[in-house]
Amino acid sequence: MRMSGFLEDVTAAMVAGALISAGLTSAFAQTLIVGNDEKQGVDQNAKPIVNEPGHDTLSVIDISKPEAPRIVATVPLINSVVGPPVNLAIHPSGEFAFVANSLEPITQGWAHRLDPDNKVFMIDLKAAPPKVIGTITVGKQPSGMAISPKGDLALVANRADGTISVLSIRGKDVLVTDTVTVGTPTDSVSAVAITPDGKRALATKAAANKVALLSINDGKVTYDKRDLPAGIFPYNIAVTPDGKLALTADNGNGGSSDGNADTVSVIDLEADPPRVIDHVTVGDSPEGIAISPKGDLAVTVEARGSNVPKTAFFYHPAGAVTALKIDGKKLTTVGAVDVGVLPEAVAFSPDGSYLYVGNFLDGDMSVLKVDGTNLTDTRQRFKLPGHPASMRGGPQ
Repeated sequence: MRMSGFLEDVTAAMVAGALISAGLTSAFAQTLIVGNDEKQGVDQNAKPIVNEPGHDTLSVIDISKPEAPRIVATVPLINSVVGPPVNLAIHPSGEFAFVANSLEPITQGWAHRLDPDNKVFMIDLKAAPPKVIGTITVGKQPSGMAISPKGDLALVANRADGTISVLSIRGKDVLVTDTVTVGTPTDSVSAVAITPDGKRALATKAAANKVALLSINDGKVTYDKRDLPAGIFPYNIAVTPDGKLALTADNGNGGSSDGNADTVSVIDLEADPPRVIDHVTVGDSPEGIAISPKGDLAVTVEARGSNVPKTAFFYHPAGAVTALKIDGKKLTTVGAVDVGVLPEAVAFSPDGSYLYVGNFLDGDMSVLKVDGTNLTDTRQRFKLPGHPASMRGGPQ
């Protein structure tokens, strides 16, 4: 679905700092933040509906014991499931987080509609209780975001105006220093990732079926005027921990299931210039994508018709996670596991031993055990206080 989002006030002091590097874990990586969107859903006939706003929340989840997640805070937080489920990020220091709100509710008589927003909220995670300490105005419909490994820069993909907002970070001071045009509003610039060396970024232009290449030098972000041909509707993107590959989740149908197989595009970042070297077939409608901190496994999260009417030929009662083995620059599918209804958000535990998948319509989180490149459903369905639209832990 065209889904994902986040915003507002937080509680609990459960996050502490540093980074995952070369397989090492950090204190802040022991935390997941999950946005629960209560405005958008479906009726009994799987028809999209907009509910009364004002009930969205943000959950802060302790995963220091990865097999036993524990909610330490759930606070009111407006967010949207519209967009890829990566519209929030924790700073490497663990002291604060950014949350983009892609859509805001507008009262229309006795009903509500959703219009593009332009806000990113800065949340102090060390405050007692944590709180919003700033509002940053960015482009139209901010969606996917990424923070550089050094923590001095963040990028926000503005889906409704074809731009990337550049945020300069000094301590807890944040400035918008530039807006880089990488496409048109109709291109749907949806997600962005920064390489581990902090020198390059890649932004998906979903509706144009392309990935834009950007260079980063001393805080200056430049569009290289070069796009790579991804699969159909590349909605989300992730970079391997060693910085050698980037992977896109090619959704296929503009953000929704259609019964057809879709792909992951494999981008060789070591090549000069970078190029797409493979398209690997996965299931219908991948949206969430994540790479293990060990670098040996990637996963895509696929709706597979779980959110469509039962009369549809491609209806399936559950979504799925596809496991993809990474061997050098070769990506191979090695199995799939059923999860809940309309799964989207996904994150690994900091040691890569568990995988968490947000099931939007079920209002819970599947917990999968990771053994090498094998995924096993623990049958643990971790109940959330709302419907998980997005999820982030660890370095972005």
